Amino acid sequence: MAKKKKGDSSQGLKNVEETLTKTEQFLEQNYKLLIYVLGVIVVLVGLFWLFRMYLVKRNNEAQSQMYQAERYLEIDSLNLALYGDGNYLGFLDISEDYKFTKAGNLARYSAGICFLHLGQYEDAIDMLEKYSKKDKLIGSLAIGATGDAWVEMRDIDKGITKYIEAAEYADNEFNTPIFLMKAGELYELEGSFDKALEIYERIQSEYPQSTEGSSIEKYIARVKLLIY
Repeated sequence: MAKKKKGDSSQGLKNVEETLTKTEQFLEQNYKLLIYVLGVIVVLVGLFWLFRMYLVKRNNEAQSQMYQAERYLEIDSLNLALYGDGNYLGFLDISEDYKFTKAGNLARYSAGICFLHLGQYEDAIDMLEKYSKKDKLIGSLAIGATGDAWVEMRDIDKGITKYIEAAEYADNEFNTPIFLMKAGELYELEGSFDKALEIYERIQSEYPQSTEGSSIEKYIARVKLLIY
């Protein structure tokens, strides 16, 4: 093994010393700036955690308000569920007053469902589209409910589009075949039998164990007769 020369070691130490000196000079020259930046970071981190704690508190408040609104929805007292009863807020006020919370977001979905059942389809679409679809299951239901509203307003093409979007968004054994089935039936109603057959055969091959899959053969047979 070759031995390092003494000169090489001296030069290395000199380089290290120069680097340390430059670092010390930088720290001395920028001391105030570095303290300021560090202080800003500490403040921002503190504000972030305070805001998170605030949202948790607000979310708990929203959930306590939503409990009664959900009870009204369960018994079809839709106006009380939407607008409240004077003691508890309804879904609309919760969605506005607690808009940055999970409960406030869920209230938008629930308000949309209330409007849908009340026959106020444009309001239903508006609320359902404002719902932030972070949850795959409820998100697909929201998209599918938007499809229901479009169908009720006689816009079949938009209804089909939303049902297929809901099916793809869900990507599960329960929601997906439900919305595919709705899209297939609308295609059939529109006379688009080839597209209906494609949808039905997809249900048969991909979701045979679903409720829709267990009875899909009769739909396939019927559409094939209409095609051929």
